Formats: sequence, structure tokens, C-alpha cells
Amino acid sequence: MTKFLPLIAVLALSGCATSQTTYLNNGEQGLAIDCSGEANSWATCYEKADASCAGTGYRIVGTDGTPATKESDKTLGVDVGNYKNRSVVVVCK
Repeated sequence: MTKFLPLIAVLALSGCATSQTTYLNNGEQGLAIDCSGEANSWATCYEKADASCAGTGYRIVGTDGTPATKESDKTLGVDVGNYKNRSVVVVCK
């Protein structure tokens, strides 16, 4: 069992973006992508959007996320213990 603990820890910390189909107020079909967590970044969201739109490109409709932490609120220059929320809604071209 102790051999699997590091593997479980890595899998728990590794992130992956998830996406689901959504519909905008104007009836247009979009894609809601969630790439929250410490292991992800905004780049993860955009990579998932590009992959989900099969290379045809996409238009960003909206974004939502946790604001960046001020330097004075960090511990030794590192943002410790704050969960990062990131999501983007795109429409494939």
C-alpha cells in the first residue's frame, strides 16, 4: 500500500480540464470549460478549448476565476492554500 501512496498523491494533485455543452441566452451552443485547481492554469483552459473545437478555432464568450492574490497576502512569496477557480465559455467556429 505504501508503494501506491505517492501515485495517489500525484494523481490527486494533477489536474485536468473538464468541459460540457452549454447553451447561451441567444440559443447558440457553447462549451463550458472548468480548469480549476492549483495544477491547472488559464493555458489549460485554452488548450482544452482548442482540442474540443477540433482545430477549427473558438471565440471566448466569458471567463470567470479567482482574482490573483496580492503579494502582501502571500506566504514567503507563494500563494499557499488558496483554491484557484477558473472557467471559460467558448463557442467553436
